[in-house]
Amino acid sequence: MEYSVTRLAKVIYSLAIVFSAPAFAQPAPAPSSTNDPIRELVVRLDLERYKATIKGLTQFGDRLQGTERNRRAVEWIEAQLKSYGCANVERITYISTAPPQTLQQSVGTPPSAVIARGEVRPGVGGSRLRGVTRPTTPNNDLAAQPDPALRALNSEPPTPGPQDMVYCTKVGTTRPDEMYIVGAHMDGRGFGEAANDNGSGTALVMELARVLNSPDVVTERSIRFALWNNEEFGYDGSRAYVTQRRPLQGKESPPASGKYPEPRWLGMIQHDMMMWDHGMPRADGTISPDQRPEADVNIEFQSTSKFAQDAMELAFFFRAANEKYATDYPAAVGNHMTNTDSVLFMDLVPAISLRENERGMQIGAGWNPHWHRPTDVYSAYSDKDFRLGLNAAQTTLGAIAQLTGARLE
Repeated sequence: MEYSVTRLAKVIYSLAIVFSAPAFAQPAPAPSSTNDPIRELVVRLDLERYKATIKGLTQFGDRLQGTERNRRAVEWIEAQLKSYGCANVERITYISTAPPQTLQQSVGTPPSAVIARGEVRPGVGGSRLRGVTRPTTPNNDLAAQPDPALRALNSEPPTPGPQDMVYCTKVGTTRPDEMYIVGAHMDGRGFGEAANDNGSGTALVMELARVLNSPDVVTERSIRFALWNNEEFGYDGSRAYVTQRRPLQGKESPPASGKYPEPRWLGMIQHDMMMWDHGMPRADGTISPDQRPEADVNIEFQSTSKFAQDAMELAFFFRAANEKYATDYPAAVGNHMTNTDSVLFMDLVPAISLRENERGMQIGAGWNPHWHRPTDVYSAYSDKDFRLGLNAAQTTLGAIAQLTGARLE
């Protein structure tokens, strides 16, 4: 994947140094004192709660779409959102096709065996990085999962048919007809637990829903918390959402009720893989067990989208929120958002994606050894990894609370 060279991309570096809040947001500056209501919300995020939500998701294995384990995960997420007091918990139903035949439980040498031998090759995934890279082929072999209990849990093959995704809404008090969408995909693949891809993003959105739906929290604008399904094989959930909900934007229903089933979209923020930034593989193909000193939260927009300018401003607004509210890890802005649900929104509304490292360059070059692998399990990650995800949650909460005029009553 090569980056497009545009004038827009060239100004990123100057904006990284001199940045002011974008005109479209116009948030009131948060006070620097301890009375800052945004900071009071951010401190309600908790590492152990975040970890527990990820752990809860992993009980359903890889949550592959088209399976009973995926359907039970949707039901669990729905129940959790209701327990947080999130209003209007609803579902989108769509018809999905089964994943490609390559996902069937094949026999032969699994890709994990190739990685175990330390075989590496340059340029995997179209990366422009130079140096050691690793294979990035997803695991399609159930037998590659060494844990018999997890292998049994993930054994049901996917089938086509009706599928569901779930979302809920924090309704704005004074501008309920305007909305930011905060999303993550809840499905996974690879016959592991999909802990990072994408339990980490799903748990982040759920934790934001918990905090912002507390009884003492009000927002001027609405916020939708969306947990997309089947991102892995075609963005079916988010595609169905766009198809079904886009024409309803800003329409009051019933008339004169002050209720807007689909408020007008102001921005879309996606979260996909939040916990792994351990750096480039070593010369022998192994990966450092620890987060690299330069680990950061990547905030990406797409420089070729119709809303590139506004999306770039939104990305830098989130970076500013990271500087103010994140406790451990900084944020960096990139211009090559790809391979996640936000690409379906990027020509409709300013859209950005938060993740643990650059999708096009670093993940595409095999920097994450657990990506779509049987090893993407809860036990593979340390508190430093979980804390990187928590810092992404702090970043999004700090930004979205400002954009929606959140306050404590």
